[in-house]
Amino acid sequence: MSVFLSKAILDFFIAFGIVLGGAMVGGVGAVLSLQPPTVTMLEVADRIKIWALAAAIGGTIDPMRVIESNVAVGNLSPAIKQVLYLGFAFLGAHMGSELVKWVCSSRS
Repeated sequence: MSVFLSKAILDFFIAFGIVLGGAMVGGVGAVLSLQPPTVTMLEVADRIKIWALAAAIGGTIDPMRVIESNVAVGNLSPAIKQVLYLGFAFLGAHMGSELVKWVCSSRS
């Protein structure tokens, strides 16, 4: 498997796991604090998506610097790869959020 595809899959599942795990643990915290877990899980899943995206791509602004510096000199291949990594991470975070919404709506 190519290095690009391996990193893209890893970014997807990291973002997916952060959203899903954060929402589930937030639901446990809601139960312990006597709040409705489904409402809390939905709120956490929506709020944590951007952080899951940032964590999946490395947690820093470096991917944006790679895009900017490579586009500035006309080298588009590394910039396109970084954009695709961001896309895979976003897709993972979004699918995690949608899974939480689906589970919470089927329980209501």
